[in-house]
Amino acid sequence: MPRPTAAQFAYGSCTVIFSTLAMLLLSQTSSGPGITVIVVAALALGLLVAMTAPLPRTRTVTAVPARRPAAAREPVPAARVSAGAREPARGRAA
Repeated sequence: MPRPTAAQFAYGSCTVIFSTLAMLLLSQTSSGPGITVIVVAALALGLLVAMTAPLPRTRTVTAVPARRPAAAREPVPAARVSAGAREPARGRAA
């Protein structure tokens, strides 16, 4: 089983804290068993949120084909590359 990330801890902790406060305020309970039920429910909800938070994806390393040496590459003539930029659009040959 992978270790939980910092984001999972943060999501789970915030869920436990905020859900406990919300349930205590909404239920307005003051009895011991009522508070215990709310705390257990908040912990279960926090655990559920932490476990369903997305895990970071691992990178897969793929083999990259080797490039040809620089000397074996065909040189590109400078005139052919820059000539298209200087000519007006109507004067170019199709």
